[in-house]
Amino acid sequence: MMERKCVSQEQLQREVDYARAQHVLEKMLAKGLITTAEYAEITALNRQSFAPALSQIMPKVC
Repeated sequence: MMERKCVSQEQLQREVDYARAQHVLEKMLAKGLITTAEYAEITALNRQSFAPALSQIMPKVC
């Protein structure tokens, strides 16, 4: 049987904030406002700043 873990309100907010930041970033990339290198760099910074729960197993963006 799998153990259920509670997620704090703070962690949920970080997850939402990360998702929103990445969504904006993807739109900027699609519109040519940033390069793929900038996208990768900002994604790495977002993962550090927001610390999404699965950030350690997320693939590196190149």
